[in-house]
Amino acid sequence: MLSKGFEVEIYTSTPGGDVVGLSDRIVAAIEGFVREPDSRNVEYTTPPCYRYERLLCDLVRPRVRLREYLKRLGDYTLIPGSTLSLGGSDHFQRSDPSNPYHSYIEQTYGTRVVTASIHINVGISELETLMRACRLIRLEAPLYLALSASSPFLDSAATGYHSTRWGMFPKTPAAVPLFESHAHFVCWTEEQLAAGTMQNVRHLWSSVRPNGDRRPYNLNRLELRICDLVADPVALLGIAALLEARLLQLVQNPGLDPLEQSQLPAATRSQDLVDLADENEIAAAKFSLDAQLRHWKDGSVISARDWIEQLYQENWAIAKTNGFSCFLLPLKKILREGNEAQRWLKRHSQGVPVRQVMQEAIQEAANQELALQDDLCHPLAA
Repeated sequence: MLSKGFEVEIYTSTPGGDVVGLSDRIVAAIEGFVREPDSRNVEYTTPPCYRYERLLCDLVRPRVRLREYLKRLGDYTLIPGSTLSLGGSDHFQRSDPSNPYHSYIEQTYGTRVVTASIHINVGISELETLMRACRLIRLEAPLYLALSASSPFLDSAATGYHSTRWGMFPKTPAAVPLFESHAHFVCWTEEQLAAGTMQNVRHLWSSVRPNGDRRPYNLNRLELRICDLVADPVALLGIAALLEARLLQLVQNPGLDPLEQSQLPAATRSQDLVDLADENEIAAAKFSLDAQLRHWKDGSVISARDWIEQLYQENWAIAKTNGFSCFLLPLKKILREGNEAQRWLKRHSQGVPVRQVMQEAIQEAANQELALQDDLCHPLAA
């Protein structure tokens, strides 16, 4: 098995759904939380671990602590979703006015970056295996967006996207190649820094990137950045399990590399694959599981739902051999009943106002965490 960890960004709000900026107080009071450029959301990171049972507790416990602190501050809670669903996108609410990088972000991107998301980090220490993994997952990242989409609303209105977050997020730099080797990644990063298209080594905002303690030189993990916030921790583990199983398959079969296996013309393959990936990301942001995508192997059209089902069946045995196939099961429910965005849009299409949809989501998320805290984390800790 591979080590796994999450970076979780989440909004603080009232029970009525109005997002409130509290990150400066939260970061000062609770260890493990860090501020984002906008004060209306905060981030915490789970430590890398191998066991999904432990990872589940690592996801839930900080959120429980955060909820307890918010209650002490007043009538505050956490709101699911990855955009300012009920309003507030007309202004930036700085968390650290003296931070020059935050100033650059506000002035350059505005509230397009005031989103909440999940970044999934998976440990891979061998550099060329890591670069191969980034190539494969770059081409399949739209599938993980399709499973996780949770931002159909912005400023109390449906936007036409299932992931408004990824539809408007400023991917940076605008053009990111498929890195053919670690040396290619190092050279490209140094060129971007010199040209100013990246402000620092963290300023690579693409669907997936190699990560490590001294980027771009010392790398030890793949970071999948495309996912919307998945409020249900069990569903999130299902998405992570599919990612891990796919990466284990790649480790066992290094030939599973789009640059090698794709049937697109060899002379233009690398750029064609980048174009295909970008087009698929846009389609998944709009239609998520119902998106019609082009497969990287031959360019054929396939729905995101069918492609995910294929990967699920293909990697079930790998997950079972490594003892985590049970954590794939929540994906069946997502494929059957829809992701959060689809379920919320269904409620809205039935005449339920956006605010009520989000208020129901707030309560559902709180109930899920309470049940998990009682049923799982306490026995495991004992």
